[in-house]
Amino acid sequence: MTTEDRKRQVKLRSAEWFGTQDKNGFMYRSWMKNQGIPDHEFQGKPIIGICNTWSELTPCNAHFRKLAEHVKRGILEAGGFPVEFPVFSNGESNLRPTAMLTRNLASMDVEESIRGNPMDAVVLLVGCDKTTPALLMGAASVDVPAIVVTGGPMLNGKLKGKDIGSGTAVWQLHEQVKAGQISLHDFMAAEAGHSRSAGTCNTMGTASTMACIAEALGTSLPHNAAIPAVDARRYVLAHLSGMRIVDMVWEQLTLSKVLSRAAFENAIRVNAAIGGSTNAVIHLKAIAGRIGVDLELEDWTRIGRGTPTLVDLLPSGRFLMEEFYYAGGLPAVIRRLGEASLLPHPGALTVNGQSLWANCQDAPIYDDEVIRPLSRPLIEDGGICVLRGNLAPRGAVLKPSAATPALMKHRGRAVVFEDFDDYKARIMDPDLAVDASSILVMKNCGPKGYPGMAEVGNMGLPPKLLAAGVKDMVRISDARMSGTAYGTVVLHVAPEARAGGPLAIVREGDVIELDCAAGRLHLDVPEAEIARRLADWAAAQAVDPMDASGYRHLYVQHVLQADEGCDFDFLRGKRGAAVPRHSH
Repeated sequence: MTTEDRKRQVKLRSAEWFGTQDKNGFMYRSWMKNQGIPDHEFQGKPIIGICNTWSELTPCNAHFRKLAEHVKRGILEAGGFPVEFPVFSNGESNLRPTAMLTRNLASMDVEESIRGNPMDAVVLLVGCDKTTPALLMGAASVDVPAIVVTGGPMLNGKLKGKDIGSGTAVWQLHEQVKAGQISLHDFMAAEAGHSRSAGTCNTMGTASTMACIAEALGTSLPHNAAIPAVDARRYVLAHLSGMRIVDMVWEQLTLSKVLSRAAFENAIRVNAAIGGSTNAVIHLKAIAGRIGVDLELEDWTRIGRGTPTLVDLLPSGRFLMEEFYYAGGLPAVIRRLGEASLLPHPGALTVNGQSLWANCQDAPIYDDEVIRPLSRPLIEDGGICVLRGNLAPRGAVLKPSAATPALMKHRGRAVVFEDFDDYKARIMDPDLAVDASSILVMKNCGPKGYPGMAEVGNMGLPPKLLAAGVKDMVRISDARMSGTAYGTVVLHVAPEARAGGPLAIVREGDVIELDCAAGRLHLDVPEAEIARRLADWAAAQAVDPMDASGYRHLYVQHVLQADEGCDFDFLRGKRGAAVPRHSH
């Protein structure tokens, strides 16, 4: 069928607003015309929304005004009409207490903006960590044609003539200050070269991970994930994406046709190959829940475990996103997986109308150090380690590629912090009863507990141990960890402490066993004692006054646990794009 044939058969959604010769059509067109829009723009052209998370308070996305202009050029060239609109921009770098608290809020903004406005399809401008899942979640709930355009990673950071990674360098340098290895002056001097261009973190943090996930899911054009933010090719990709979204309208290529079960399984395998962030576990689950795909924690074990990490990138490896793009980017990784029969579903559909494998099977690979061959992986098994046991009945996760192999099976006594404030107050104490074999445990930092499940799970080590040369310890919490961080860190313990999970009753000196290979996280306390402690805990609970009103009240009342993606219980599932009744 030709494009012209499709145009005759497809009824544009925007025609519900602009396609009638009555009072309502008059009013909708008339109001739009006050922007200088000529009449012919309403004559059967697809109206393409550009969902923009630009904000000067979201530095990762601060260049999106220019990016949007290139998308508009592509839409106009392909015969569509672009309409740009803002949505809540939840940037990780400035927003307190954590951008995760407002991921669902942003998704609601996106969903209602798309459904309630005259658009036939949407281009999602994403970048900083939570904007990618938030916009995909919102668009999935409406299920219109949609394409992702990522802002891209910033250029390599520089310190004393050497490359440093945004995010990761902060954790490393801060530990060195606490250990007395560098001066405070040297630490502060690194700030200027740390983030030296527009774009997201240049390590394989959550932003880069989710950009790769969006590409692996098939929701973006090839190479979307890795082109540097200030590279002219980023703007070319934006232009081409604008052109492609117009064709997607005529092809009726909606998100539900792309976000299949097969697409999610491909994304899980790719996450292992790139050494992706543990945050991808939560975000993928949330996106899947919106589109109606039943994704479980065990899928990460079944599909991800045993997959080698091929991308040698900080925080797991040596290089940064610039080198990753120059080495071939994500298509090169997918080619490596496909040639080794490690791509679960090569035929999965992508937004350009081709299969994932068709897009990547001939992808050039320019650097075997950055994107390693399977015969020489960075990590033999880079899949997310899913843990269960009496300490995490509904699961917890650990990122093997960022952990110390010797600590992946460990038994130690707990040093317990009741919350993040307690941790900050006591971790610097030279009299803290802790040694290298101890396990640091932090409670009340989960979805309800923080609230928002902040990225505080990678607790910095006690200075007295750092000074003694200790570089890693087992750490356990119901929090998340920045994708730029590293260490043997158990995260997302579910149920969280605030929701009455067993983590709530761990006491100083309790023995905990971690066995990543066996997927086990065990509190060595008799079950009867655990039950008694939980009963005492429940009797002592009181309502936090901060949870009594506002958005925080909505969040605490309705947020799901980490194993369910931390979405709101009332947001799961598609609600579709049916046009609401007009009010005129």
